[in-house]
Amino acid sequence: MTTLVLNPYQNYEQSLSRANKVNWHIEDIIGGNKRLDFTKRFMPEVLARVNEIQCLNEAEKLLLNQIRGNSYLHLFGLVEEFIVPCVIDHVKTTGLSDITATQALLHFAEEESKHIRLFRRFAEEFEIGFGTRCDGIGPISDITHAVLEHHPLGVVLIILYIEWMTQYHYLASIRDNSTESLDPQFCSLLRNHWLEEAQHTTLDTLMVERLVQQLDQAEIDAGVEDFFKLIEFLNGGLMAQVQLDSESLSRAIGRTLTETERQEIQAVQEKSYHWTFIGSGITHSHFVETFKQVSPAQYSRLMSVAEAYC
Repeated sequence: MTTLVLNPYQNYEQSLSRANKVNWHIEDIIGGNKRLDFTKRFMPEVLARVNEIQCLNEAEKLLLNQIRGNSYLHLFGLVEEFIVPCVIDHVKTTGLSDITATQALLHFAEEESKHIRLFRRFAEEFEIGFGTRCDGIGPISDITHAVLEHHPLGVVLIILYIEWMTQYHYLASIRDNSTESLDPQFCSLLRNHWLEEAQHTTLDTLMVERLVQQLDQAEIDAGVEDFFKLIEFLNGGLMAQVQLDSESLSRAIGRTLTETERQEIQAVQEKSYHWTFIGSGITHSHFVETFKQVSPAQYSRLMSVAEAYC
């Protein structure tokens, strides 16, 4: 049996206490006079990587950046649709013996449900303001079902790396970004999302710990193997989203991209998606620390996989 060692502050009671101090409403963030500014970029360049695409002019790069912002939140909303049932299933095994843990996890699921509503509201605002259709991968229910068919440990490890990835994105490239003129409304949405997600990394780690304590080595190995399978599955979805983004860009600029243009955009954006949604998460130091404790034998494999997405 593998035993994870958490820092003293990482417990359900303190996590719940911190979460209760962050309490925003969707209406406080978007809607009314809180409008997206379509004259500005939404995403930092380090995540969107549109500047290096030579075949696009500045106006077209702005549109692709905004398309990437829409896809970014679509993908996070998709992830949260499998986080909610995963957490609720975990609550069922926790029961009422530790009521604080149960309350913290239910609050976790409630916040993720709120984020789904927030991102759906954003999608409505984006569709109105952008002017042309931008598609996201789906159906979301089918993707959620496919993810949840995997071993619970594999699913929770995927969720944990995504939560740390969210933290990294906001802290490293959005919070103190004074060099890019990003839309303040989009940044405000990401900030409020980050404020709640900051508590979730603790709860995700606690979920991993509880699962590992209940499993024998063969089951842990099976869960870790499914984690790697899910990385491949999610990458397939990301590559499909690259294609959809290209089609959305073509509609937005009102012309068909040439094959040369399409190939250049695809090559740059595939690298961008790899780093943004996989590499930046599975290489996060806190995720790597937890993974090494769960499966030290598979650490070198994790690093090998990371190389392909960095």
